Amino acid sequence: MYPAPGTRAPQPRQMRPSRPPAYANYPRPLYLQERPRQAPVARAPQRATPAAVVRPAPATAVRAKPRHEIDPAFLPTMVDYASDKAPGTIVIDTDNRYLYLVMAGGKAKRYGVGVGRPGFEWAGTHQVTRKAEWPGWTPPAEMRARQPGLPVHMEGGPDNPLGARALYLGSTLYRIHGSNQPWTIGHAVSSGCIRMRNEDVIDLYERVGVGTKVVVL
Repeated sequence: MYPAPGTRAPQPRQMRPSRPPAYANYPRPLYLQERPRQAPVARAPQRATPAAVVRPAPATAVRAKPRHEIDPAFLPTMVDYASDKAPGTIVIDTDNRYLYLVMAGGKAKRYGVGVGRPGFEWAGTHQVTRKAEWPGWTPPAEMRARQPGLPVHMEGGPDNPLGARALYLGSTLYRIHGSNQPWTIGHAVSSGCIRMRNEDVIDLYERVGVGTKVVVL
């Protein structure tokens, strides 16, 4: 559009420079700032964690022996035995709880035994004067006085305290006999008699006869 003659063309309006917004000098928010890219870090492969393994409890170093179990040290065995006693002699070591049947060639068969408790120990030399299978038991009057309730007599059998066999020693009240309490072998528990396991006294019974010499130490 052109101006009319004799008039001035209107001057263009000069625009003021715009002011920057009030927040122009503030740093850009962190989420708008460009962050330098970092090279990926190589990681070692992770090992798979093994499943928990349940292990049994360790066995105890010392196992408690059941009440009815005999110590293996008192099981019968052949041993070297230097002695001046003739073969066939029975030697009973009450301190160590062993009975030895002396054999030729410096050998002996050794059996574990139970012996008299304190106050009922004894020693001496005797002979086997009688042998009996599944003997009856007649407790002496002194024993019945000490232990009221004992029978006057008990027939032989598995429940009889004298066990399967008995070797009677002279005129004494003592015997080498079996026992229905084999766990007492190796201990001092009797009233003076020498106790053996039933299987052991049967073995000894077959090996010796009436007249066999018995030495109790």
